[in-house]
Amino acid sequence: MENRDVKLVEEILSLKRERNAVILAHNYQLGEVQDIADFVGDSLELSQDAAKTKAEVIVFCGVQFMAETASILCPDKVVLLPDIHAGCPMADMITAESLRERKRELPDATVVCYVNSSAEVKAESDVCCTSANAVKVVESLDAEEILFVPDQYLGHYVSTKSDKKISLWPGFCPTHIRIQPQDIIKLKKEYTQAKVVVHPECRPEVIALADEVLSTGGMCRFAPKTEAKEIIVGTEMGIIHRLRKENPGKRFISVSEQAICPTMKLITLESILCSLEEMAPEVKVPEDIRLRAKAAVDKMLN
Repeated sequence: MENRDVKLVEEILSLKRERNAVILAHNYQLGEVQDIADFVGDSLELSQDAAKTKAEVIVFCGVQFMAETASILCPDKVVLLPDIHAGCPMADMITAESLRERKRELPDATVVCYVNSSAEVKAESDVCCTSANAVKVVESLDAEEILFVPDQYLGHYVSTKSDKKISLWPGFCPTHIRIQPQDIIKLKKEYTQAKVVVHPECRPEVIALADEVLSTGGMCRFAPKTEAKEIIVGTEMGIIHRLRKENPGKRFISVSEQAICPTMKLITLESILCSLEEMAPEVKVPEDIRLRAKAAVDKMLN
């Protein structure tokens, strides 16, 4: 680590103590951001970790919907998003108004909403899900007709595991669709003993080539347990830092160097320090929306 970074980290940690703050970093964040975090994980897992702490301030190193989820679950805490431009293109592919319109077209459908969505969209939904529990959530519902929003590829994956009638919203993750089947085929020839793990936000033809289809948290739990010494990883490249750090005896190969989320990379050590100094930008979900969104999240957790 350069002297400049050492000084930055010291200033961040000092201000963090002063503010009684906790730093959360998503698995896709820059390595140096993950390294200073109190918790590293997937979005919902991080918000649940934050809710359990005595911290008064949450610095969420992720994207907008993740900070909103923290605000939904921790209304008594100040939630900071170090770069307000860190959005999620997939979450932006659906609005509360467009969802209401679709619900009118499908009055009998239960709306299952992936957590990668805005608070307003969660508030219009019946239940939330994560990439890890989407199948379980859908199967737990009495409804036979499901409207799955906003990720068509996660929804398609769920449809292969369920007999329910599932209507898909045409959203997608621009990072995960850059992962191509030919990339995996090429790497499997090069690393013949490797296991292939991919995220369920990938295209169906990519999922068909995987040994395991896992959330980022699932990948982190799978890596130390598998006997494989080489693992081909089909998700955003940021997770490779954590996988290598936690499993030094294993080799992790990213499927594609194109699998980078530009908005995840907006958050830096400098922006974290600035955010703690200025106590901004703050993300606060209005109470009426928060309560409705929390009902959808709580239904999933129950």
